[in-house]
Amino acid sequence: MKKIWLAGMIAIWATGAMAHSPLDETRPESGTVVGEMPSEILMNFKGDIRLTRVTITHAEKHSMDMDLGAQNTFMQEFALPMHDMGAGGYTVEWRGLGADGHVLSGSFSFSVE
Repeated sequence: MKKIWLAGMIAIWATGAMAHSPLDETRPESGTVVGEMPSEILMNFKGDIRLTRVTITHAEKHSMDMDLGAQNTFMQEFALPMHDMGAGGYTVEWRGLGADGHVLSGSFSFSVE
C-alpha cells in the first residue's frame, strides 16, 4: 500500500513540475530567418512569469542584457526593445521566476539577413 501511495505522490509531483510556465511562442519565431531587424522581441509564456534577465548574443560574439524596463510583475506576454547589431544569428537567453515559485530558463534563436 505504501508503494502505491508513493507512486501516486510521485506522479502528482511530476505532473506539477510539468505545469510550469514554459515559453509558448516568440516573435521572431525560433529558428527563422527574417529580412530585417525586428524593433522588439515578443515572448509569450503558457503561464505567468516574472522575467529576471534576458540576454541577447549576436553571432556568438557580442552579448548584452536586454532592458526589462518596468516589466517586473508576473505576466504571460513580454515585448522587449531590440537593438540592431547587424545581420547574422541571434540567440536570446531568458531567466525568470514562475508564479509557482520555480526558477525557469530557456533560449531561442533567429537570424537576420
